[in-house]
Amino acid sequence: MLLLAVNSGSSTLKFRLYDMPSEKVITKGSFERIGSNDSDYTIRVNDEKIYKKEEIENHEKAVNILLTELVEKDIVKKLDDIKAVGHRVVHGGVLYSHSVVITERVLEEIEKIKDLAPLHNPAAIIGIKAFSKAIPNATMVACFDTAFHQTIEEKEFLYSVPYEWYVKYDVRKYGFHGLSHQYITTRMKEILGHDDNLIICHIGNGASISAVKDGKCIATSMGFTPNAGIMMGTRSGDIDYSIIGYIMKKTALSYDKVDNLLNKKSGLEGIAGMSDLRDIDRAFIAKDSKVVLAIDMYTERIAEYIAKYFLKLGKVDAIIFTAGGGENDPIIRKEVLNKLKPLGVEVDEKLNEETIVRKDKEGLITTKKSSIASYVLATDEELVIAKDTYNLSK
Repeated sequence: MLLLAVNSGSSTLKFRLYDMPSEKVITKGSFERIGSNDSDYTIRVNDEKIYKKEEIENHEKAVNILLTELVEKDIVKKLDDIKAVGHRVVHGGVLYSHSVVITERVLEEIEKIKDLAPLHNPAAIIGIKAFSKAIPNATMVACFDTAFHQTIEEKEFLYSVPYEWYVKYDVRKYGFHGLSHQYITTRMKEILGHDDNLIICHIGNGASISAVKDGKCIATSMGFTPNAGIMMGTRSGDIDYSIIGYIMKKTALSYDKVDNLLNKKSGLEGIAGMSDLRDIDRAFIAKDSKVVLAIDMYTERIAEYIAKYFLKLGKVDAIIFTAGGGENDPIIRKEVLNKLKPLGVEVDEKLNEETIVRKDKEGLITTKKSSIASYVLATDEELVIAKDTYNLSK
């Protein structure tokens, strides 16, 4: 069965075309800067790379370009050969704890909660409608980034605010990166042979940490929005909420502008003046004082969440690093694990330096003496989407 796994961001659309159940990737690519006059797209087929610059006004046009390219490049004979499309939907609210076939009712419910993810859910909705129109016989499936975290108990997901905010307005912790945390949980079960207690560190430009007990998430760092939790590439993470009102009064900035600064100009960017971990690593090695400070803050906050979840789980079988930074940044991993020495964690510096996912190296990065094993694993959110879509389309 041919199916598409689609990830629609606020200004991007990433995709993979799979042959299932073999999980073979036929083609993949991405559309970037959708909505601007410098948009472009890339499609990869085997060793060939198709790259074009073209003005792409919206996600619907991106979908139509993609489907046209698939047929014109003879990647598929006809669009009806694509039997299903799986869509990453960032927010499922309190409604969805697993992937579902998209019906009119499901689409209406996703639209109703778009205020919870105003940048991402509307883009996903446009993508769903465009694919449904172009391939009406294909099964459409929604895969929610919040679903994996729906096993968290009420005492963990509630905020200490008026309870009616939760009842009337759905104010609670949701958590994100769920497709990634779900994938790593499954991979670790394959590696260890059974469900275990895990602490998963998804360290990319956005970053989140989850505690997983017996295969189920019991706590996660992101909250009502993805700006909660640890310090990130450009996001502040947890702060005292009073800072917002204070800065608005001091600077006369609007709430939206302060919110934008906390999302796009804070975190590593705010302290170090840069957010790309490759640039940060080079400056860290050169002992740039602001970068050294930023790395110390960043890794301290990651270590604090790991220690917190260690207490919550009681026993931890593995700490896993994944996503761009977790997979490819030995400096970040070493600094985090060294801060966990009081728990008996001991990094193997040679293994840590050698284990780089972009160089096709995954695996263990702690010594045999370490009280907790730590792994580096590549995540694969698109494969989770493909598997769920295939299972719901059979």
